[in-house]
Amino acid sequence: MSFKTNFTKTLCVAASLLFLATVDADAKRFKIAVGDAAGGTQDALGKKFVELLKAKTSHSAKLFHNGQLGSEQDTVNDAALGTLDMSILAINNITPFSPTVGVFTLPYVILSLDDAVKLTQGDVGQELIANTIRDAKVRIIGWAYSGFRVLTNSKKPVRSVADLKGLVIRVPKNAIMLDTYKSWGINATPMAWSETFTGLQQKVVDGQDNPYITVHAMKFYEVQKYVTNVRYLFSIEPLIISESIFQGLSEGDRKAILEAGKEATLYSAQYLRDSEAAIKKDLQAKGMQIDDPADGEKEFIERATKAVWPKFYESIGGKEKLDKVLAILGRG
Repeated sequence: MSFKTNFTKTLCVAASLLFLATVDADAKRFKIAVGDAAGGTQDALGKKFVELLKAKTSHSAKLFHNGQLGSEQDTVNDAALGTLDMSILAINNITPFSPTVGVFTLPYVILSLDDAVKLTQGDVGQELIANTIRDAKVRIIGWAYSGFRVLTNSKKPVRSVADLKGLVIRVPKNAIMLDTYKSWGINATPMAWSETFTGLQQKVVDGQDNPYITVHAMKFYEVQKYVTNVRYLFSIEPLIISESIFQGLSEGDRKAILEAGKEATLYSAQYLRDSEAAIKKDLQAKGMQIDDPADGEKEFIERATKAVWPKFYESIGGKEKLDKVLAILGRG
């Protein structure tokens, strides 16, 4: 082998190593905060997004479950400051930072998974994404669909508004949710998500509400006995990215991240369809008693919509915003 051939090969190897070093230097390892434990819809969305991110870019990501990186609201602050890359959290924990998102947490607005998909993937969702970037300095890039927040408690079956009397119910620190319970005649107790299991275990609170998948993932069946199929709030859990970090990426990476978020969102919807019924059966097998409201939830609905909707027209952008949402859902 000639000196020239040897030298050329050496140059090629050196160039390849330099290229790989450059690629490795540019590759990021994103941290994604996850409020829930592994096994829920937040986890399912996160895992799919991490898989797609790896396939579409040179970057990688790691999920940090159970609020390891702070409370859900803290992660919004941290992402806004650019000290946290991404977070998956309940939408009610974004509402304090971007109030118009509250239209998705008004009681009895979203009545099915199809409603949730239609709103988040359409013009309303795009408007709320823009508002959240403006207000909170974070960008919603994906949505987990977790199902209705059913009510659980450790004391008694609840089939009517009257049955709520005497129960201490934990809810997130969210004005709309607190006022919904107030419309049913009780003052709910705001409590951080990270404290909820312990609060239930120690009887600081009697109950809470969350989707079946979250109840299962968090093992609430160990400290709760009764479930009521209320449908006041369909749980939507966005995946957010720090807007400053997003804008610091290349155009190609930004495009790939949005594509990964979109695909992970579609996966989340199918995950809910495929898993919720089996999870409900497993909770019953673990000893939980499931009841429906006695009157088809009529009293719950009437009280909540009459008392809560008008109070929050201004914060969501006006009554016309809610009217638009209801019209899109065929209820205008």
